[in-house]
Amino acid sequence: MGKFINEFKEFAVKGNAVDMAVGVIVGGAFGKIVTSIVNDIIMPPIGWIIGGVKFTDLKCTLPQVDLGAGELAPVTVNYGNFLQTTFDFVIIAFCVFLLVKGINRMARRGKAREAAPATPPSPSKEVELLTEIRDLLKQRQ
Repeated sequence: MGKFINEFKEFAVKGNAVDMAVGVIVGGAFGKIVTSIVNDIIMPPIGWIIGGVKFTDLKCTLPQVDLGAGELAPVTVNYGNFLQTTFDFVIIAFCVFLLVKGINRMARRGKAREAAPATPPSPSKEVELLTEIRDLLKQRQ
């Protein structure tokens, strides 16, 4: 049992597990922000343009069925909620795409800088002069 606990501690303290946990928490908060943007900023004008319709109120009511034991409450298919959730997903996916694209671009730039061969700096005039003097002294000998 002690070995199992030690393995779990090692896993939980590893950088990857902690990074993943932070990513999940930040992702959840990011999802709430995007949902608020969609619900509170984007969808009201769209609803206003199409005649004051609120997407979450869109639904299709199925006919009531009398089973002899009394009437059942009407059943609704809430396709407006589905549309709202689909808009949320598309916007979140687009934002994540832009974020990943930006991160990949920065990573490529960093790799390009590392991969570029470092050109040695050109020698100073003093070094060039000393090199010429050395070469001349070698020729005289």
